[in-house]
Amino acid sequence: MSERIPVKDISPVKVHQPDKNKHDNSYTPRSHIYVRAVKGVLENVRRFFGLFFLGIFAIFPWIQYQGHQAILLDIGAQRFNIFGLTLWPQDLTLLAWILIVAAFALFFVTAFAGRVWCGFMCPQTTWTFIYIWFEEAIEGSRNKRMKLDQRAWDFDKFWRKTLKHFAWITVALLTSLIFVGYFTPIDQLFIDFFTFSSSFWATACVLFFTLCTYGNAGWMREIMCTHICPYARFQSAMFDKDTFTVGYNATRGESRGPRGRKATREQNQEKGLGDCIDCNLCVQVCPTGIDIRNGLQYECINCGACVDACNGVMEKMNYPKGLISFTSETELAGGVTKIFRPKLIGYAVVLVLMSGLLVFEIATRSPLEIDIIKDRTPLYRETGNGMIENIFTIKILNKSQNPQKYTVSVSGLPKHTLIGTPEATVAGGELFNLPISIAINPNYLEKTVTEFHFEVDAAINSEEIIHAEEISKFLYPDL
Repeated sequence: MSERIPVKDISPVKVHQPDKNKHDNSYTPRSHIYVRAVKGVLENVRRFFGLFFLGIFAIFPWIQYQGHQAILLDIGAQRFNIFGLTLWPQDLTLLAWILIVAAFALFFVTAFAGRVWCGFMCPQTTWTFIYIWFEEAIEGSRNKRMKLDQRAWDFDKFWRKTLKHFAWITVALLTSLIFVGYFTPIDQLFIDFFTFSSSFWATACVLFFTLCTYGNAGWMREIMCTHICPYARFQSAMFDKDTFTVGYNATRGESRGPRGRKATREQNQEKGLGDCIDCNLCVQVCPTGIDIRNGLQYECINCGACVDACNGVMEKMNYPKGLISFTSETELAGGVTKIFRPKLIGYAVVLVLMSGLLVFEIATRSPLEIDIIKDRTPLYRETGNGMIENIFTIKILNKSQNPQKYTVSVSGLPKHTLIGTPEATVAGGELFNLPISIAINPNYLEKTVTEFHFEVDAAINSEEIIHAEEISKFLYPDL
């Protein structure tokens, strides 16, 4: 819901002289912030990104791929299925690469455009604005919500508050179910939860994340951004004078103050008035309750709500837009922003390099892994026909999501005999233990310890063969 932007028409004109040492915020510390609705280009962009990533979050766990849930992070089974890729604890290096790439992407974007992640894509911001939308739909505009909270309890206030919190809890519950659905089969989770047959841990996780979502987006809101999230604290390390952030052009806006509607901009300038009419809408639409006219503050999440609000006022006043805009400290000082600068280029180079290494790791990752365990009780045994036998267990890990037939062979041992079945069919994403023995005539052994290779092969198709090999040792201490 949106509100018409009022323009003060007060006469005679009183020029406002701001106190540079005092923050002129509409909110006292820890007071409730009533966010005013706003329309504009940046608001549309923020809604697009919010709905886009919200849609990805809500739809992905329902997608089926090759008969399985496309994304299933099965912690109990210690494997992550991501479409055709299965990640095991041995693949944690991939997770490290992903986190490194995400970190440098965040550094690059922040150095270029400030906290746009916080303002446009952060889940905390997205869910907060969803909750605010329900507030406006049920309790009314900003002024109506303020009056509703101030008046005594009656039936109208009771049903509006009850309905609002019911909507909040419903959104939180659905959010929690979808989130937990990334870690357990989501279709069965929904059925089991609403039929009260889900496991203890599944129920506990759903209720826990429901409480977290309800508390964060409904009650804590800006506290998460200003006091809990560490990103708000270390962001300044990535800023420089050419970083694009939401900024107020004090040279153009001051001295601020109300003015007559019929007076032209030139007439107001002759009276010492800048373009800021001191309507305070930039504060009223801010989700963290700050006054951007006081300069850059760590609480600012770069959502651009104040930009849209101010542009709306400037349009009604027939003033040029951009009094509040995405700009840099250099531009506000009258200079030209340097896009290609060492810090930004450095972040970009490292980001491209790390992304390339991540792609290389994924491309060269083998869908087969083997491990050899030597039976040491006993180290060897002598068969009835005088052969020396060593017993091994081959652990075959099929890291793909399709069943595969594997063939075991040995290289590096003279005239050996494999005892057991040197073939195994392993289901997708499963670990199979294959016992096998190797027997050799002791006359062919020259050392007490002979190194050799176990080789495991599988044919994916007529042209592609999976191959893995592992070094092991054949023991005959009595040689």
